[in-house]
Amino acid sequence: MTRYDRVLEGAALWVAFFRKNPHEFARQYLHLDLRLFQKIMLIMMNYCVTFVMIGARGIGKTFIVAIFCVIRAVLYPGSKIVIASGTRGQSMQVFDKILLELKPNSPELAAEIDEKQTKINGTNAQIVFKNGSYIKIVTASDSARGNRATLLIIDEFRMVSKDVIDTILRKFLTQRRMPRYEELTKEERNAEYAKERNKTVYLSSAYFTDHWSYTKCTDTLKFMLDPTRKDFICGLPYQLSIAEGLLDQESVQEEMLETDFNEIKFAMEYEAVFWGNAEGAFFDFNSVSKNRKIKYPMLPNEQSALVKSDMNVRILPKQPGEKRIISADIALMASTKYKNDASAIHITQLMPTKAGRYCVNLIYTEANEGYRTEKEALRIRRLYEEYDCDYIVLDTKNVGLSIYDILASDINDPDSGEIYPALSCCNNADMAARCTSRNAPKVIWAVMGSAKFNSDCALMLREAFKSGRLRLLENEYDGEKELDTIKSFKGLGQQEQMLLMLPYINTTLLINELVNLRHEESGGLVRVSEKSGMRKDRYSSLSYNYYVAMQLEKDMRKNTESVSATTGSVFVFRAPKILKERR
Repeated sequence: MTRYDRVLEGAALWVAFFRKNPHEFARQYLHLDLRLFQKIMLIMMNYCVTFVMIGARGIGKTFIVAIFCVIRAVLYPGSKIVIASGTRGQSMQVFDKILLELKPNSPELAAEIDEKQTKINGTNAQIVFKNGSYIKIVTASDSARGNRATLLIIDEFRMVSKDVIDTILRKFLTQRRMPRYEELTKEERNAEYAKERNKTVYLSSAYFTDHWSYTKCTDTLKFMLDPTRKDFICGLPYQLSIAEGLLDQESVQEEMLETDFNEIKFAMEYEAVFWGNAEGAFFDFNSVSKNRKIKYPMLPNEQSALVKSDMNVRILPKQPGEKRIISADIALMASTKYKNDASAIHITQLMPTKAGRYCVNLIYTEANEGYRTEKEALRIRRLYEEYDCDYIVLDTKNVGLSIYDILASDINDPDSGEIYPALSCCNNADMAARCTSRNAPKVIWAVMGSAKFNSDCALMLREAFKSGRLRLLENEYDGEKELDTIKSFKGLGQQEQMLLMLPYINTTLLINELVNLRHEESGGLVRVSEKSGMRKDRYSSLSYNYYVAMQLEKDMRKNTESVSATTGSVFVFRAPKILKERR
């Protein structure tokens, strides 16, 4: 055996070894000291045809992918590796890891890269290897058509349309890797090609269970249990990042203690948990979430002014037949630190349809904590005027009575100097008698809940979601994309941007309350209650709001039928006489 043959045989043995043990290649060739979970990820990526990782923030998804791309490019000559994501900048992070971290640390890797053919610019981003492999970046859109790949990596795949993945990205995998194999016959080469299948790697943080990405995860889990398939899925939470020293525990604790802490977002981004239904929930997550169709909230004037009162987010004039309702549920704050009130405010827009019904849109929602009753009443009164509302809905059975008494008298706005006249109750004579002005407009709907009333509200609200008659704002991720289209939004500070995002976030928190409510059925009635440590202020406010909307709808339909009956009685026709035919 010649020296050339011995070198080739040695190379073949080492390549075979490294292909079976990619983590060893990372150690010996790339000079990396990997954690145990990173080694396992590399092995499974290399073994499986479909690999799905739901990783927490700080787990190092980009770093692991960069290592895997390099391993495939070097050990499998002629590999076509394509990285796709919703935005080009997101995929470029993988290139930064390869060129700025892996390459300087490994002279062997630097020798593999063809510097002349490697290009990174606005229109073309690719790392070319001397063995014919390349790593290329594309944006997940129609413009990516025509590319081919033996390894497809979809970064943050939950942010990519399923239609784009199915019709464009997965079509990249139509050709298999075809090294020349000069010493093999055509039949032997084809047999070798058939052994090696193309691979797809899906990377993302968790999301909502009604999203297609959750279905992809459950399908992959089912396939992973099938011994005839090569599919793999894993979820890596933030606890692993902390244990491996990749994430600072104190920074996580500080984030959890912030006043605007969002437990739902934390569960998805840090705990790698898809968020959706609670077991045995009265309100089904999917039936509620499907109604998140409103792109922009109608923001109060002070907030919309931050983006120069852009038409998308400003309060629009009412259309013919439209009504608006503001509702508030006032409750003592659960925190032991504060003893003031906490409230949930919802503003709905009732749009009449041709069928004589109302389509109800929740156009704005907010939650206030630590407000005194005077400040809360003033806030409700301001919003009532700004949104040109027709009714105010208040639970006056408990602490809401003090809010009613303030609204039922003149209110002086200390900021503007405006005096808001008293408002009276429209559905309860005793409550109306508490008003200080006899001529006050009767617009306050006083709610004094009973077992029957509360049951009706719960059932009515659940049916509204199932039938799609109550529409909500989009989730905060989609909402941020919508707000990004407003030119002045990007120039705002982080706190100002958060003010505009709050209605989306509060809508998500509303859904969180809904799906976590407990319920009991007895005597044909439903009793809804919150779990220990949770609230139902948002649910109560919305359920009262929608109940009143349905009462207004009944009145509208009665009036319509009355007008139709009156109109019909105006036109009186005498029965026609039929003349007998003359003979």
